[in-house]
Amino acid sequence: MTMQADRNLTTDEPGTSPARSALDRSVARLRALQHPEGWWKGELETNVTIEAEDLLVRQFLGIRTDRETEWTARWIRSKQRGDGSWATFHGGPADLSTTVEAYLALRLAGDRPEDAHLVRARDVVRALGGLEQSRVFTRIWLALFGLWPWDRLPAVPVEQVLLPAWVPLSVHDFACWARQTIVPIAVLCALRPHAALGFDITELYAAEPAPTRPSRGSGAGSAPYRRLTMERGRALLGQVLDVGLRVFERHHPGSLRSRALRRAEAWIIERQEADGSWGGIQPPWVYSLMALRTLGRPLDDPVMQLGLGGWSRFTVEEPTPDGPVRRIEACQSPVWDTALALVALGDAGLRHDDPAVARAVDWVLREEITTRGDWAVRRPHLAAGGWAFEFDNDLYPDVDDTAEVVLGLDRVGAGGTAPAVRGTDWVLGMQCRDGGWAAFDAENTSTLPLALPFCDFGAVTDPPSADVTAHVVELLGLTGRAASPAARAGRDWLLRAQEPDGSWFGRWGANHVYGTGAALPALVAVGVEPQEPAVRRGAAWLEQVQNVDGGWGEDLRSYRDPSQRGRGTSTASQTAWALLGLLAAEESGSDAVRRGVQWLVEHQQPDGGWDEPHYTGTGFPGDFYINYHLYRLVFPVSALARYVRSLS
Repeated sequence: MTMQADRNLTTDEPGTSPARSALDRSVARLRALQHPEGWWKGELETNVTIEAEDLLVRQFLGIRTDRETEWTARWIRSKQRGDGSWATFHGGPADLSTTVEAYLALRLAGDRPEDAHLVRARDVVRALGGLEQSRVFTRIWLALFGLWPWDRLPAVPVEQVLLPAWVPLSVHDFACWARQTIVPIAVLCALRPHAALGFDITELYAAEPAPTRPSRGSGAGSAPYRRLTMERGRALLGQVLDVGLRVFERHHPGSLRSRALRRAEAWIIERQEADGSWGGIQPPWVYSLMALRTLGRPLDDPVMQLGLGGWSRFTVEEPTPDGPVRRIEACQSPVWDTALALVALGDAGLRHDDPAVARAVDWVLREEITTRGDWAVRRPHLAAGGWAFEFDNDLYPDVDDTAEVVLGLDRVGAGGTAPAVRGTDWVLGMQCRDGGWAAFDAENTSTLPLALPFCDFGAVTDPPSADVTAHVVELLGLTGRAASPAARAGRDWLLRAQEPDGSWFGRWGANHVYGTGAALPALVAVGVEPQEPAVRRGAAWLEQVQNVDGGWGEDLRSYRDPSQRGRGTSTASQTAWALLGLLAAEESGSDAVRRGVQWLVEHQQPDGGWDEPHYTGTGFPGDFYINYHLYRLVFPVSALARYVRSLS
């Protein structure tokens, strides 16, 4: 059901137009979703590997219960498609490793190999190459339960944790999310535990177990991922590195291994967050729990208890017609969601004296991070400041969240606070030498990690990206620093990063619509005139890829297939991103903008929000995607508000 609006959006008075009415309803909906403490948090939906691995880690630790298993298995079954597969995003292609892990979890839940749904899944796995072609992370899970030989996994020496940060392939050559995952995995690979399942899954082999497949790289799409993926020499380098690491694994000094294991255990414990998580994200969390248990820590150890107890906050349980289900959030985004909500409400004209805004501002200010984390390895003299993505992630603030928080505070008239100033200073200190900004670290651009056969899933480094750089550049422009050297360098970085077709790559959102919708407002904010070629080319690309129905959408396949750029089912969030870009380019009177606003008005739900089953967030380009449930609301609020303001 949609709210139909057939009146002309551009000739009605702004106060009474369908766009104004839609804006009012969406603002009311956003207000209603605010938590009493002041924050917003939409569910962060991913794919069923998160639920499957939850059951597996509980089996490994010996804490799996019938209730958890039944409810989680029901959720996993509900996401299986008609062909028997599971995908990594709504409407996506069958994914081999996701299907393998879902199959394994359902076998653990008691489903039989001859059950029709598992027969279909088995056929998909075999058709896609069998267990032999699954990703390395999937085969690590298999090895933990004796279903894959440890010797047939790429080498991951735990001694990496002893290397100084300046040595190639130290843990600091990896992105923060990767290093936190690799260290506990290295412990597991060194100790090679074997937990019991009580069954095997030989039916999923396409042939006899084969050596690990060659690395296909980290991510896909365009700069920098496309260039790195296409380097032929990297595969050879990866093979050489793996051979060397395997030789080391066979002949390492025992005393060095013992020292490395002790250091790895301490390293893991030092990075546990106050809520029990590691980095506030699922991968390092589950591997750290298993590594610490393998190192001998009992389940009643305080570190283990904190880690296990914190998982409940990330667990979603709800009734369905088929029975209750249980699913897991791979991460949570309250700071990010609250910052975006502040920007949206500020766009809609609310200020810090509004009670809802005041509560949000107070909560955000309390979330400022003033402790030093791994980012200080590359920036040892930079004062702490900034914000993270999650409730509790004090060791890993990030540039994108910090920029968006300061933008939100500024948008509602609360930008002059000391935390906002400290956050801006921290962001400036995190600028990379080339003028761009990455998410979590500075100068995290080594290509060696990308060559390792181990790294066949997900981005493992953190180079500057167009969307993060754009958010910082926009912040500098809107807070009076447009003429600063940092802003000029960021502007020049964005101009160099523009694709030949006029778009920008989206690292953390899908994909070129996201990147372009971020870059255009940023460039205009630092003084690039809307009539200049870069802005005109970006706006023309957005108009070119607009759907016939007036909306915008970009399928996540565009990360691997450039022909899919800007193509996909229209969604509320992506339509809003395109509108934000076009409005910054002073296209408010264009037919493209009118039709885009009309799409938002016509597709608004009675409650003031929008329906959006499609995934428009990106964890790892080409590999892991996210449906941020609040994106479908906060971005349309901003787009509608800026459109209505442009009319007046």
